[in-house]
Amino acid sequence: MVRPASPARRPPASSRPRRLTVAPDPLAILNALPEPVLATDRASVIRYVNQQAEAFFDSSAALLLGMNLHEILPPDCPLFGLTEQVLTEQSSVAQDGILIDTPRTGRQLVSAQVTTLGYQGDLAVILLHQRSITHKIDNQLTHRHAARSVTAMAAMLAHEVKNPLSGIRGAAQLLEENANEDDRVLTRLICDEADRIVALVNRMEVFSDKRPLERGPVNIHAVLEHVRKLAQNGFARHIRFVERYDPSLPAVLGNRDQLIQAFLNLVKNAAEAAPEMGGEIVVATAYQHGARLALPGSDRRVHLPLVVSIQDNGSGIPNDLRPHLFDPFVTTKINGTGLGLALVAKIVGDHGGVIDFDSLPRRTVFKVSLPMHADCDSTADLNREQP
Repeated sequence: MVRPASPARRPPASSRPRRLTVAPDPLAILNALPEPVLATDRASVIRYVNQQAEAFFDSSAALLLGMNLHEILPPDCPLFGLTEQVLTEQSSVAQDGILIDTPRTGRQLVSAQVTTLGYQGDLAVILLHQRSITHKIDNQLTHRHAARSVTAMAAMLAHEVKNPLSGIRGAAQLLEENANEDDRVLTRLICDEADRIVALVNRMEVFSDKRPLERGPVNIHAVLEHVRKLAQNGFARHIRFVERYDPSLPAVLGNRDQLIQAFLNLVKNAAEAAPEMGGEIVVATAYQHGARLALPGSDRRVHLPLVVSIQDNGSGIPNDLRPHLFDPFVTTKINGTGLGLALVAKIVGDHGGVIDFDSLPRRTVFKVSLPMHADCDSTADLNREQP
């Protein structure tokens, strides 16, 4: 006897996938992607950009749409050949290791995937995979390791160097009391050099400060305005400042005094790099849309949407110094100690942020990405605080 098949069990209503009653907006989906996406026609005219493409090319969609791709990319960029290939063959191609180096984008190494739009074969869709985020994380870890090495060195120097120097200086002062005029020149030289070394060690002791950083909501524009006033009334009197601020930015989660120190160091470096005639520093802020960054060794992901950039029109950073720029004692200045950028890297790292730079002749930019204060989901409170 054949038994009738038992009816299939349906999963409980709570475990069944819910059907969307409203179809999601395709443009919203594209804007949610963490990579730049753009579409061009056969004449290389840009017909679509997502928000990441706006950030990548440092321009708004209103400006980019209708612009020719040749206006924003170098003439030898491989993307032109890739788009022509896919539009001719109606296929998809990918290429790794494309260098895009323009004033708009800075120096970017990307991978590209190019395909035609399925229902409209006269449009090429370009997806760029940026390596910059990964490089920023790697660079930031390198900067933190460098800061840790300075921390250990500072602790050692404070104990092993300052105490003997104090004895040497005291002995030189005793000798000076009974020395003739010629010998006093030498004892004074000993004292001056001992004082110089102690001052250097004192600067390094900043790295060994292990007290927890007190952070709260900080108006980044108030910080930058304070830094600008200090600079223009001191070391940057001859420099023209240009401010390009996004007034809608929420508060930074940070320590005001330490942020002033970090940006003052960056502005001082920019002022020293800028030419004496026609020197210019551009200070800009922006909100960065993009992927959250996963912290190595942790399940936590951080969002660093607030970007501050300090740009100068100096001659640029030598290629041989770039990989070690944030290491201690690396400097291009004749009398520099090479601790300024190492301290900046430490402060940014203590804030959970990321610092990166891009350098071309007449355009060197340091970009600092910082976390937003959790309670600042609106700008009402922030706008009350004026610089």
